[in-house]
Amino acid sequence: MSARILRALACAIVVVMLPAGCGLPDLADLPLPGGAPKGDGYAVTAEFSDVLDLVPQAAVKVDDVTVGSVEKISLAGWTARVTLRIGADVRLPSNATAAVRQSSLLGEKYVTVAPPPTGVAAGRLADGDLIPLSRTARGAEVEEVLAALGLLLNGGGLAQLRTINQELGAALDGREPAVRDALDQLDTFIGGLDKQKADLVRALDALDRLSGRLHRQKQMLGEAVDSLAPGLTVLAGQRAQLTRALTALDRLGDVGTRVVNRSRDDTLADVRALQPILEQLTRAGDDLPKSLDFMLSYPFPPNVTGAIVGDFVNLSITADLDSASILANLVAAAPARPATPSKGATRGGAPATSGATPAVPRPPGGSRPLPDLPILKCLPDPRNFPATWTPPKDCLLPKGCVLLKPGSTVPIGGLILPKGLVPPGTVFPVGTELPTGTVMSAQCVLPLTGAVIGQIGSLPDVLSGGLKP
Repeated sequence: MSARILRALACAIVVVMLPAGCGLPDLADLPLPGGAPKGDGYAVTAEFSDVLDLVPQAAVKVDDVTVGSVEKISLAGWTARVTLRIGADVRLPSNATAAVRQSSLLGEKYVTVAPPPTGVAAGRLADGDLIPLSRTARGAEVEEVLAALGLLLNGGGLAQLRTINQELGAALDGREPAVRDALDQLDTFIGGLDKQKADLVRALDALDRLSGRLHRQKQMLGEAVDSLAPGLTVLAGQRAQLTRALTALDRLGDVGTRVVNRSRDDTLADVRALQPILEQLTRAGDDLPKSLDFMLSYPFPPNVTGAIVGDFVNLSITADLDSASILANLVAAAPARPATPSKGATRGGAPATSGATPAVPRPPGGSRPLPDLPILKCLPDPRNFPATWTPPKDCLLPKGCVLLKPGSTVPIGGLILPKGLVPPGTVFPVGTELPTGTVMSAQCVLPLTGAVIGQIGSLPDVLSGGLKP
């Protein structure tokens, strides 16, 4: 035994005495813990609610490839903050996720970083970025799995699964078509609910708004309900009377039905007899209301009430006694005289050449030419119409009243005759013929006063309401 001890002691002394450069590895050449690559990288902080037994220098993997290591683990309140050092050549989206995983059943813990499982990857993860708690997770521990399995096997009702299976089979035995149909209907119902999901959400939102409004008006609703109590008390006290009234109304309905049924033929006959009267009333149209209006003021028209002052009626009459107009109308209305044959006419009816009175030529239209009246001297010759015609002084027309040739510029306040006939409201007789387009100066137009200065009609026109101001 002593020899063996001496040999071991000698070997140890020899090992200690060996120089440092005899095959021992350099520490700088050893790989970094966790498999982190050499060189610069960028640091990212990830928040976890539970990091299990994760330790610094643990590996950081992307798609099961080690790309970095855990640099630091700290605590901020109830949240664990893990600093990850990732290689500079590793590109990850800014919305990446992080999770604590386990290499095997009893293996070491590591952190895996991956793009988001749903949605589109955006941006790029850079130095100093944070992966929040909403995008981190952790795997289940073996102890948690075994505890859940033990709960299921010991007190989770696993022993009753056989009984449940047997009872379910007995309930469905022979009813497979009905159960299948029920499942189909349930599938259709759920599909319909899914299609109307947006409508259901809007209905729930509307119900929520209604509930909020009712909540805000809770006091008012309570007062309204309290105010209904006296009315309900009165209705409860008059319940017997209301019941009797409804019963009597039912009997009245029966009697009314019998009366209507028995008088049906007479009612139809009365309606048919009214048809001719209604047709005549329809034909009368507006004459009936107008006659009723006239009946209230008979024998005067309805608009005469404004002229009645006490027991008198104001009547204004304007008589146009212009001698030239009267003479012109009388001459124009006089019938044409036939030509008187000469006394020396032959038997054959040919007129004699001597002693005969020549007939006055008639213009087109068959009427005799008008005499040389003063007013006609104040009109130009239509066949030789000058550019500007000024009436003679003996016409007694307003100063400045001139007639312009058709096509001339219309002066301010002037009048143009589109049809060649003088209209009412000028100094010339109404209906005087002039060339179409003749221009009349403003001094030839009578001023408008806005008052009715004359009405033409007879007594029947007055009684029938035909003359209105």
